[in-house]
Amino acid sequence: MRTVYHVSRWVFGLWYLFSGVEFFTPFDLQPLGNTPLGQEFTLALIHSGLFAWIKVAEIVLAVLVLADRMMPLAAAAAVPLTVVIAYWNFVLEWGVVEVVFGALTVAFNAVLLWPYRAYYLPMLTAWRGERDFSTRLH
Repeated sequence: MRTVYHVSRWVFGLWYLFSGVEFFTPFDLQPLGNTPLGQEFTLALIHSGLFAWIKVAEIVLAVLVLADRMMPLAAAAAVPLTVVIAYWNFVLEWGVVEVVFGALTVAFNAVLLWPYRAYYLPMLTAWRGERDFSTRLH
């Protein structure tokens, strides 16, 4: 599993880095989509300014993933981006290449989350005990 994790980390990190950086280059590499819905969705994100923030998040997450730093946070922070990418590939832009890219994005993110599952499991349990509203960090 260690090899799968590191291969996934490198592929996912390089993929996110390329995807994030390409938006800011003058080469116009950003795919807008092949269907009207995919194009409308992508153009709405671009024209609203949200797409630039998404690309900055992709770059930051890629750097963290490639550096293997703050991985529980980086892997969890990538989940919303992964969901949107999967939605775009599975719903808005259906096709063989799109399904493969969507599935790989989900799979790589899942592989990155798995070694840190002990960090996430307490968030999924029912709450028990007293809340601590103090300003102490413990």
